[in-house]
Amino acid sequence: MRCKTNALLEINHSFHQRTYVDFKYRRLANLVRTPPRKRNGNGSRVAYRFVTRSIPELTPFYRLFYAERTKVIPELVLTPLTMAVWFMDDGSRSRSAVYLNTQQFDERSQRRLLLLLQEQWGILGTLNKDKCYKRIRLSVESTRRFVQVIEPHLLPEFGYKLPQVTP
Repeated sequence: MRCKTNALLEINHSFHQRTYVDFKYRRLANLVRTPPRKRNGNGSRVAYRFVTRSIPELTPFYRLFYAERTKVIPELVLTPLTMAVWFMDDGSRSRSAVYLNTQQFDERSQRRLLLLLQEQWGILGTLNKDKCYKRIRLSVESTRRFVQVIEPHLLPEFGYKLPQVTP
């Protein structure tokens, strides 16, 4: 998100993830003037992206998630769709657990996310050090629950991110 007078949201992924960009576009189309387009980036990177209009309706979300221009996590409700999009954007797997790559958030926001997962879904996790930053790692048992919750909303091309868990 960016904000001058009013906020806008840019959705930008690799061209290989264009079906995911289209998925997001269909949900946000009423906020967009121009549909997603292919865009050559620096080097060999090819992106597929769209940008919403800069509108007052988005500004409260910018202020909520970018307090003092720093990305933070406010109190929020984690719906199955919200968690699926979060996973498709920032999830990865180990053999039998899920990582949520929250390295861009400060530790306070990461702990808030852990608490929201636990309170709203009974999903347990810890902060796991990844090089010099921390990220969320769900417990193996909670990974099963997490996958059950998000799987109905997961686009098929993101199945590779799911760990091999036994029921």
